[in-house]
Amino acid sequence: MAGEVLNMTANGWFQIGVYLILLLAITKPLGVYMARVFSGEKTFMDPMLRPIERLLYRMTGVDETHEMRWTEYATAMLLLSVVSMILLYVILRVQRWLPWNPQQFGALAPDLAFNTAASFTTNTNWQVYSGESTMSYFSQMAGLAYHNFLSAATVLRWQSL
Repeated sequence: MAGEVLNMTANGWFQIGVYLILLLAITKPLGVYMARVFSGEKTFMDPMLRPIERLLYRMTGVDETHEMRWTEYATAMLLLSVVSMILLYVILRVQRWLPWNPQQFGALAPDLAFNTAASFTTNTNWQVYSGESTMSYFSQMAGLAYHNFLSAATVLRWQSL
């Protein structure tokens, strides 16, 4: 193991350095932007995204002036989690017939599909399989990656209340 670290190429070290520099460079601006979003202040993205946001609110019946109580938010969060978990379970059970499955992976066993759906919904991401030899591209993108984002975003929003 120690020998592998010492044997890294100059290109490898360069890539790590560039990544760290870019990460440090975006930390402050991204943090300021996120703070403005969560506090409801105007941001530079509002002219482009605000019309889309209003349309989505109108389509879903959301009143953006109404501040949810914690009980309303908890109920909405749990309902969203249950519905998205069921959807992920279905995706994993029928992935054989879904698009972007060039390897023709079959459906996951019921217990494995349930365990995977539950763990990705709760952000524990417990896996007992190799994703690249078990999951289709669609299952990984529309199922697992979506839940990686949603579970983190749900917790982030919950903590900002």
